[in-house]
Amino acid sequence: MTVEGVAEIAGRALTLIIKVSMPVLLVSLCIGLLVSIFQTVTSIQEQTLTFVPKIIGIFVALILLGPWMMNSMVEFMTQLWSNFSLYVSG
Repeated sequence: MTVEGVAEIAGRALTLIIKVSMPVLLVSLCIGLLVSIFQTVTSIQEQTLTFVPKIIGIFVALILLGPWMMNSMVEFMTQLWSNFSLYVSG
């Protein structure tokens, strides 16, 4: 196994991590932004107001996107393990 091979696998893993986590992070970001705008418009200064909508939004996003996320990770691991003999030097 060469350094380039390890770097390539690590790069694919990091790309997968970003691809899988991005939808949930974007949901959290959008909900936080909307709640912040709502707080600014209504002059409500409650610091804990963002937690419940974010938790609900993330929960819904995980329910809807969970199968896709899991399939992406399983596909990556299956590909990694199926090529395991290429990584082991004799």
